[in-house]
Amino acid sequence: MSDSAVRNVDHPDQAPVPRSRIVIASMVGTSIEFFDFYIYATAAVLVFPVLFFPKGDDTAALLSSFATFGLAFVARPIGSILFGHFGDRVGRKATLVGSLLTMGIATFVIGLLPTYDSVGYLAPALLALMRFCQGLGLGGEWSGAALLATETAEKGKRAWAAMWPQLGAPIGFFFANGTFLLLMLGLDFDAASADPDHPFMTWGWRIPFLASAIMVAVGLYVRLKLTETPVFAKAVADGKKVKAPLAEVVKTSWRPLIAGTFIMVATYTLFYIVTTWVISYGTGKVTDESGVKLSISYVDFLQLQLVAVLFFAACVPISGRLADRYGRRAFLIVITAAIIVFGLCFQWLLDPASMTDGMMLFFLILGMTLMGLTFGPMSAILPELFPTNVRYTGSGVAYNVASILGAAVAPFIATWIVADYGVGWVGVYLAVAACATMIALLSVRETKAVDLTEV
Repeated sequence: MSDSAVRNVDHPDQAPVPRSRIVIASMVGTSIEFFDFYIYATAAVLVFPVLFFPKGDDTAALLSSFATFGLAFVARPIGSILFGHFGDRVGRKATLVGSLLTMGIATFVIGLLPTYDSVGYLAPALLALMRFCQGLGLGGEWSGAALLATETAEKGKRAWAAMWPQLGAPIGFFFANGTFLLLMLGLDFDAASADPDHPFMTWGWRIPFLASAIMVAVGLYVRLKLTETPVFAKAVADGKKVKAPLAEVVKTSWRPLIAGTFIMVATYTLFYIVTTWVISYGTGKVTDESGVKLSISYVDFLQLQLVAVLFFAACVPISGRLADRYGRRAFLIVITAAIIVFGLCFQWLLDPASMTDGMMLFFLILGMTLMGLTFGPMSAILPELFPTNVRYTGSGVAYNVASILGAAVAPFIATWIVADYGVGWVGVYLAVAACATMIALLSVRETKAVDLTEV
């Protein structure tokens, strides 16, 4: 295996796949899928409470929208089991294509859905169904992309190789929020009014969902050019495939399954607090226990997030280099400790009495920087916890069960906490999640030198 290409050991006569194609396939696919996922997250705050739920209490509508947002995280472990089964039985390539199609079709259909005023309760039901399908697709996507990167990596550079699919998260987030920002500016939409008859609310919000079909077509083209990873091909050649990967991973790898799940919890909780929840808090959709609302305009807030997400993107490759040099476990222990400190500073960072746009940007940059540092090594450490024949299933289930414990409930819980107890306790909630991750990290061995061909 050269530095510039990866050869399929099961088909040595086949032309080696350029490493650049592997990088593009792992990063472009996750960028598309995270774009699809995040345009829903943005619309969950701005559009769906107005158009897809009965009119009444604004907070109740927002919580209902967050509930459908969280539904995808319930679906993600199911997707990881479904796609993981075929990923460990059939191969990484075919499963990556299937997960991308599942996600892309569901996202496109959301752009076509009728609203509550048109079809009543069928509207939120269809929205929830499509959100569930989004979760299924993303549940299978991440593991396949991570394995595509790690199982073709050069020796000693696995965390660096594994960080490429992780870059899909900030890239997808940047383009999702950037698209909404351009639409709002182009259509002169004032988010504070949320007039359901405004062009943005009638058709403008649908454009990102429908346009995702173009990006899915590009992603499919790239992925269909791939061959199977050499690590999986070797397992097949050696007759090491298992008939029931889920049963096998529960039987033989239940300890890393539990550890991997909690290793991801702080990362998920952090991200969805500093993205989805903080939009509702910063734009005044949530009142704290003192009755004070923030009043940052939605357009201004999106601009702040677009600046902050650049720090997320910049820190992902930094984390890959550092995790290769110092080890995944040691590096993540330090970053998790920093997340705990960050959470305990919420009362000062987000105090509504002294909040300014500059202070909010400082908060977002801190959160996104920590997010890049903790998220980058995850596509290395989670696959490294599991043997080849159950790696797709094991890493996927751990990653996506963590999404329920960390991401699915984070916006909902944080909205409730800030309304009843104040913003400082939202930070305590994050710190508690980070403590759970710290315990999980301390319970596992360093995986930097693990041989991925081990079964």
